[in-house]
Amino acid sequence: MILILRSTLFNAAFFTTTAVFLLAGLPVLAAGRMGVFRLARTWSRTSLWLLEKICGARVEFRGVERIPPGPVLLAAKHQSALETFALLQHFPDFSFILKRELLRLPLFGWYLRRAEQIAIDRTSGRAALGQVVERAKTLFAEGRSVFIFPEGTRRAVGAPPSYKMGVAHIYDATGATCLPVALNTGVCWPRRSFLKRPGLVVIEYLDPIPPGLSKKEFASRLQDVIETRSNQLAATARVD
Repeated sequence: MILILRSTLFNAAFFTTTAVFLLAGLPVLAAGRMGVFRLARTWSRTSLWLLEKICGARVEFRGVERIPPGPVLLAAKHQSALETFALLQHFPDFSFILKRELLRLPLFGWYLRRAEQIAIDRTSGRAALGQVVERAKTLFAEGRSVFIFPEGTRRAVGAPPSYKMGVAHIYDATGATCLPVALNTGVCWPRRSFLKRPGLVVIEYLDPIPPGLSKKEFASRLQDVIETRSNQLAATARVD
């Protein structure tokens, strides 16, 4: 009963504060991309604070010292909605690869457009991938990082991995350094679940993968390091 109550309070607070940020922050749209990022990081910190104070789920970032200087291709495990805003904390300028439908959301879509995120039509197949690669080249040249969830969608803790080759194509075509990210967010914030469980959530930046590997070698290495560490984090997770 307590878990349900705390989860209800958090969801109410999370969506209320999100709506307040979206409405009160409208003037920030005139400030351009960096203004939107500053607002987004404040919203992210507020949301993480609410999660800890209401649900007892604290997020710990590890491996921050492994983040290399300059732009990176950040490839993260995806288990819940939590990492979509928690990852905003350590990068001043970036672009998520996200589905185009998000741009149609009221207010939220306006911010995504102003922040110049990469929106793709997932039904376009290889044509969409080509557009992403060209856009990523431009972003890296501008000193911006590119964020991608290599599996394309959220996966439950312990589910078999389902990595797509899109991330390998971007890595190969751009010559970018890849920063893998392992996590156990799904233990406390399960995929498609109303409940938010108390405990320690870990988001860990792993050793960067330098450019120069073949697409096959890179894809195998990326999946291995992310899955191995994410499974370890899930197995040793502290859930209160």
